[in-house]
Amino acid sequence: MAVAKKMIQFMEGSSWIRKMFEEGARLKAIHGNENVYDFSLGNPNVPPPPVVNEKILEVIEKNDPGMHSYMPNAGLLETRTAVARYLAGEHDVPLTADWVIATCGAAGALNIILKALLDPGDEVLVPAPYFVEYGFYADNHGGTLKVVPTQSDFTLDLQAIGNAIGPQTKVLLVNSPNNPSGQIYSAASLQDLGDLLNRKGKELGRPVYLVSDEPYRKIVYDDASVPCILKYYPHSIMATSYSKDLSLPGERIGFAAINPAAEGAEQIMGAMTLANRILGFVNAPALMQRAVAALQGVCVDVEAYARKRDVLVKALKSFGYELINPPGAFYLFPRSPLPDDVEFVKLLQEENVLVVPGSGFGGPGHFRIAYCVADETIERSLPGFERAMKKAESMR
Repeated sequence: MAVAKKMIQFMEGSSWIRKMFEEGARLKAIHGNENVYDFSLGNPNVPPPPVVNEKILEVIEKNDPGMHSYMPNAGLLETRTAVARYLAGEHDVPLTADWVIATCGAAGALNIILKALLDPGDEVLVPAPYFVEYGFYADNHGGTLKVVPTQSDFTLDLQAIGNAIGPQTKVLLVNSPNNPSGQIYSAASLQDLGDLLNRKGKELGRPVYLVSDEPYRKIVYDDASVPCILKYYPHSIMATSYSKDLSLPGERIGFAAINPAAEGAEQIMGAMTLANRILGFVNAPALMQRAVAALQGVCVDVEAYARKRDVLVKALKSFGYELINPPGAFYLFPRSPLPDDVEFVKLLQEENVLVVPGSGFGGPGHFRIAYCVADETIERSLPGFERAMKKAESMR
């Protein structure tokens, strides 16, 4: 067999998101783009703020010597300094450039973190629902993913987390605002989580590292805010990107930041920096590092996403769907009207409406709607959502 057995298994059970995206391409070829309503992929459709292109052009026109050269694997000092200064000011955390690494997006950040921390057989706990790629990332570095439930509103279930922590637990990976639910973990819950992890660390005789994946940090609504984990637990590392808040997913630029108080922080920083190189990233893109250094705190028009969310939530609730009004990200995660979420997703496909089964996120009985699409797509999809609900009701 030419392909590794593990990759065969991964391909057979690969991401539902991509499967639905490919189904969308097939349906669009049959029915036309305007008649297929594709909510499968979290690809930002709100344009970057104008200042983003201005800064990129400014960097290009400046054309400093060595602009495209290799650099330290941790990234440009000017970029890391700008990130650290912004985080320290926004979140009141003692951070300097020494504790920041520029990365190839949040995915690159998570992979260098897990490469630095995991030994073969170590467990990575993750609250469900969760981004499906986490399982692949853990496996990349010899770890195994262990899923723990959340509350009915997708907030943290601290008792379940405490019960799941065992001798092999090395990392607790959280994602807030959450993909796919849009839920935000509150400051109070993170404080309680930090206390829990401190107790468990004493029992184990070593820390459980808290890793937070935060690419949706600035996509929040109704005056919500996202607490910074670095304030609530010493052994913490954040991973993020500019893919969502600046609408730059294709540019692959982000960073990892470690709490200086974490056990072994200097050694972890060294390991993450080395991992940037040996995983093949080498360093984050030079052009984008220079651009984002001057873009700290800049964000897309979040109100555009809020309007999309509000239209969909109001309509879906009027059709009988059960869902929370998410405080962040650009996803809805309604309960499926049928026990089998895959079966209901097929009913929506019959209406040329493409969503992703919750089973693909460790959240069976739900489905994900990525509403980062054109307003017209949302409006034209609503009759299909209503007809699918009526079909489901007739089948119950």
